[in-house]
Amino acid sequence: MRFVRYSIGKQSPRLGWVLSQGDEELWVGPVEGTLYGEFRRLEANQPLSAVRLHAPVTPSKIICVGRNYVAHAKEHQAEVPEIPLLFLKPPTSIIGPEESIVLPPQSQQVEHEAELVVVIGKRGRWIPPEDAMKHVLGYTIGNDVTARDLQRRDGQWTRSKGFDTFCPIGPWIETEFDPADGVISCHVNGEMRQMSSTRDMVFSVRQLIAFASSVMTLEPGDIMMTGTPAGVSPLHPGDIVEITIEGIGKLRNPVIAEPVR
Repeated sequence: MRFVRYSIGKQSPRLGWVLSQGDEELWVGPVEGTLYGEFRRLEANQPLSAVRLHAPVTPSKIICVGRNYVAHAKEHQAEVPEIPLLFLKPPTSIIGPEESIVLPPQSQQVEHEAELVVVIGKRGRWIPPEDAMKHVLGYTIGNDVTARDLQRRDGQWTRSKGFDTFCPIGPWIETEFDPADGVISCHVNGEMRQMSSTRDMVFSVRQLIAFASSVMTLEPGDIMMTGTPAGVSPLHPGDIVEITIEGIGKLRNPVIAEPVR
């Protein structure tokens, strides 16, 4: 099942679901209730092309994992961590499909990072790996946009990864995705930049959930970005970033410079 947040015209975003008919014709219908409890799907009566998709979830926290692919660690001459390397992005960094990634004036080297994103569906602390999937609602696509020069300069990652618009996610939450072997790819202006499989992750989704929940309580709607493969590269104004995960879909975002104030 695919769940979205969408709006029509000037309406406020609302929860919905996506129905596929025939030759990949997609329709959207509203959902009453909450995905973290009881809900009811109503008729899918709007073509997907007629609605605006928003970020599919509004988390209380964004948990990220660094260097979770060996090749990505090597391209930055960094050691592969012995335990998951966690950091946080602020919820204000989230944008949805087709929204613009804004390049801040403080950085001269902003890069894309294509990632599988886990959406938490059930509250938990000290979750054992064998129970981890009971706490997952589904999966979406993310881009851990990073100001690489600031990351190197600061020595810690809050500023380099925390700018507004630095966490595109979407287009929807897919509940039936298998995270064991999903192909992740990233194209910029149609050119392949990243391609790998989730089977190449150092730490699995189960391990990441267990480890993160040993530190902090995971709340429904929280998201976990599971790390990026090798191939990250700079973004420039006018670029179009498209991240695809086989079995989920495609997340597309244009890139612009910060407007002069």
